[in-house]
Amino acid sequence: MEYVLIGLVAFVIGGIAVFVVKKVQDESTKKSAKAEADKIVNRAKSEAAKIDKDAKNKAKDFESRARKNVETDIQKQKNQLKSKEGQLERRLKEIEDQQKQKLEENDRFLQTLKDREEKIGIAETRVKEMEKKIDGEIQELKAKVSSVANMTPEEARRELLTAMEDEAKKEAGKKIQEIEAEAEKEANQRARKILAVAVSRFASEYTSERTVSVMALPSEEMKGKIIGREGRNIRTLEAHCGVDLIVDDTPEAVVISGFDPVRRELARRTLEKLMEDGRVHPARIEEVTDKMRSELNKSMKEEGEKVIVELGLGSMHQEITRVIGSMKYRHAHTQNLLNHSMEVAYLAGLMAAEVGGNVKLARRAGLLHDIGKAIEHTVEGSHAMVGADFAKKYGENEAVCHAIRAHHNEETPNSLIAHLVQAANLLSNSRPGARRPGMDNFINRLAELESIGNSFDGVLKTFAVQAGREVRVVVEASRVTDDLSQMLSRDIARKIEREMPHLGQVKVAVVRETRSVDMAR
Repeated sequence: MEYVLIGLVAFVIGGIAVFVVKKVQDESTKKSAKAEADKIVNRAKSEAAKIDKDAKNKAKDFESRARKNVETDIQKQKNQLKSKEGQLERRLKEIEDQQKQKLEENDRFLQTLKDREEKIGIAETRVKEMEKKIDGEIQELKAKVSSVANMTPEEARRELLTAMEDEAKKEAGKKIQEIEAEAEKEANQRARKILAVAVSRFASEYTSERTVSVMALPSEEMKGKIIGREGRNIRTLEAHCGVDLIVDDTPEAVVISGFDPVRRELARRTLEKLMEDGRVHPARIEEVTDKMRSELNKSMKEEGEKVIVELGLGSMHQEITRVIGSMKYRHAHTQNLLNHSMEVAYLAGLMAAEVGGNVKLARRAGLLHDIGKAIEHTVEGSHAMVGADFAKKYGENEAVCHAIRAHHNEETPNSLIAHLVQAANLLSNSRPGARRPGMDNFINRLAELESIGNSFDGVLKTFAVQAGREVRVVVEASRVTDDLSQMLSRDIARKIEREMPHLGQVKVAVVRETRSVDMAR
């Protein structure tokens, strides 16, 4: 029993202890939970404050961007308004300029009218003065006639001699005019005869003008050597020769392109030497180019000396001789410049022989008249003035220099040699076969033919075909009937005859057709 009580007491004490411990634990849990809750609340408040701050910052940024966009739009509108204002100001200025120009034209017109009125007034004054003078002469004659009865025989004789002298002077003046007219007619006939004789005694061949030279290659391998690694060889060639090399257009060939024929000849000789040698690299190209340039200058000098000897002109300065030789590689309007200059020299010499002039001097001036075309383009001025200055620099006669300057009337010809060179140049340029029309003239001729056809009513389109030998005119079938088409072809042909008489025979074909067109949908 005693043990039972002790156990019961122990159980009660244990339960109280457990309750107390449980209570203490609950209190501690509540405190920690409350502290955790406070932390969560504080964290939430902090997050809310941060979110509020971010929202306010975003609102401020949005407001700033919106304000900036509005300001940008306003500025654009201002700029547009400013641009329109500028356009209006320019337009107003143009209108003012036009108005000013019209006012100036009106002033000029009024001034012209005033000048005409003044001239008319002066003419009227002169007429009145002449009338007065004639009236005075009539009165004077009447007085002389009335005084004849009172003249002595000696006075009458002197009066008669004076009248006869005046009459003789008038007759002499008329006779002088007749003699001058007859002399001019005879001079023209003799000039034509001289030109005909000179042309009939001389003939020359021509070569066409070219701006490219084509060189055949032994193989495609040689083309690769010429190009070189990354194109270094071809760049070196172009730099030293001053030309463009085209290697891709034609198989086993190189096209040398350049406006200066002397440079093209230098490039051609250099390529020939390189292909003959087989070694192609920048150093070798530079070496061969220098050598070929020296040889080319030598050959031009030899060619010039040959021409001078052939024409019998005696000695000339070495520099002039070299430039004369370089004319062999130049062309003017499809004429070889050296051949043209030699022809002018021969013609001028032949005409000088006919009229009794200095043949050698005429040939010398004729040979040098176009030397300015062979001088480098870096020298400014027309070829006539440049050539004359060049010739004068190296000791040529002033008569020769004057003929060079005057052969295109840049200086008025005042000597026989200048007139002969001018005439010989015109003969060489204009005689049949001397020059061939260029592509520009051909295109202009076709365009002019088409414009003539298009100028008629009812014409839809005109086509110049067969190198300008045929004109096909397409007309509107509703406006041009069959009968009218025949008349239209005749009218177009007559207009071509009137406006382009040098074309020769041109066929005019009028095409009239009716087309019915519908759409299938």
